[in-house]
Amino acid sequence: MSFWAVTFLEYWKRKMATLAHHWDCMDFHEEEERPRPEFAAMAPTVEQNPVTGVKEPYFPEKARLSRMFTGSMVIILMLCVVIIFLVTVVMCRGIISVMMYHTGSPVLRTEAATIANISSSIVNLGLILLMGQVYTALAEQLTKWEMHRTQTQYDNAFTFKVFIFQFVNFYSSPFYVAFFKGRFVGYPTNYGTLFGMRNEDCGPGGCLIELAEQLFIIMVGKQLINNIQEFILPKVKAWRQRRTLADVLGGKASCEPHRWEEDYQLVECGGLFEEYLEMVLQFGFITIFVAAFPLAPLFALLNNWVEIRLDAHKFVCEYRRPVAERTQNIGVWFSILEGLSHLSVIVNAFLIAFTSDFLPRLLYQYKFERGLHGYVNFSLAFAPLNYTEHPMCRYKAFRDNDGNYTLFYWELLAVRLGFIIAFEHVVFFVLRAIDWIVPDVPESLELKVKREHYLAKQALAENQEALLASSINQRKCETIMKKTSKLRHLLRPDFYIINKIQTTPELQPALPDL
Repeated sequence: MSFWAVTFLEYWKRKMATLAHHWDCMDFHEEEERPRPEFAAMAPTVEQNPVTGVKEPYFPEKARLSRMFTGSMVIILMLCVVIIFLVTVVMCRGIISVMMYHTGSPVLRTEAATIANISSSIVNLGLILLMGQVYTALAEQLTKWEMHRTQTQYDNAFTFKVFIFQFVNFYSSPFYVAFFKGRFVGYPTNYGTLFGMRNEDCGPGGCLIELAEQLFIIMVGKQLINNIQEFILPKVKAWRQRRTLADVLGGKASCEPHRWEEDYQLVECGGLFEEYLEMVLQFGFITIFVAAFPLAPLFALLNNWVEIRLDAHKFVCEYRRPVAERTQNIGVWFSILEGLSHLSVIVNAFLIAFTSDFLPRLLYQYKFERGLHGYVNFSLAFAPLNYTEHPMCRYKAFRDNDGNYTLFYWELLAVRLGFIIAFEHVVFFVLRAIDWIVPDVPESLELKVKREHYLAKQALAENQEALLASSINQRKCETIMKKTSKLRHLLRPDFYIINKIQTTPELQPALPDL
């Protein structure tokens, strides 16, 4: 998946260069943009642009940086709110497990952890979707307050804020299950606690199974809800639009409206931000946690197949045609995709090393038994004798009877760290090799651009020669005109006689002889 992610991004670079050339946006720069209308209305002063030399609204850079710093503090505060909600979901999971256990039902006792995990994941999904709307509205207000000059700067700042919000919002719970759940449980007689409750431990199948369950609920649940919203919301908006226009027009509406009137009655397009955000979050799910949920790419493929048809119907039949804007690339979205592809390598390395049982089993095969006979018994430690009278009370850990880590634990830790370092270096080396081998611009497009530059230089040279020739001809004409004016001044009486003959009918027969 890491190789696919980098290959996909390399392909997109080439596609992006082709599209920029097709729409004549390869040389488009942000300095050419005019200030945003909101910025022009709220800017306190007017100063000369050092690039274009045109006077335009200006906002002091120092004041804007202070506002951006304040906005960053607000973002950090909201991220802390996300962590608080995560702790709430964890405590909710523990409470549900205790309730299932106290019911007395053998089935509920056996499946208490699974029921608690699924129900808490559903609650977490609801909180994620609810807080996502709050984050987007807050990020929009913060970005407006920061007073960015151009629309590109505004879009990049707004996109980065919303992505940071949504990244922590969507991925904090899977990160907790993958790397923190079951790590601070402790051991009998010395359990770790949080607000008076014992820390969560992973189920018998390990945290990888619970992580897969949570990813399935969050990712697939989000896709289903988004598709339902994209199918229903445009129709509801279109119905409200038609109803509002009918109330305004009353009986004045024409029986046979024109095509442009029908188009105006459609819902105004809100842009592509939500579409980009959905695709980028999906890209994170299928790359960052693919080691725990290998079916994620399949569900993403099915979702995108449905999404294309829904978006086609929405943009063609429900929305007005959007106003085109010039841009050279997809902006900060590509940097986010590159960051996710690099983060996926690190996260998958830690998932394989610390969350799965791949390395413990591999080390056991190397040291003790090739066929893994007795591995489960080897991975269970005996509880201290002062904890229980039952001599066979065991728990999953590599500890001795006193609760201290065994030598195998430290050997396994060294193997895990070595695997992470080797895995990252090998994968990153191959990724850099792919990036170096595959050119960002297709060869055919590069030749076309070079040909255009050559023709432009030739046209410029020919134009300069024509201008030089025209300037020489102009100087010759000016010289001739000066000499002609002097000649006219000398022959003015003769010209007067000829004009007199031309205007007198009786004298015109003498004109040829003259």
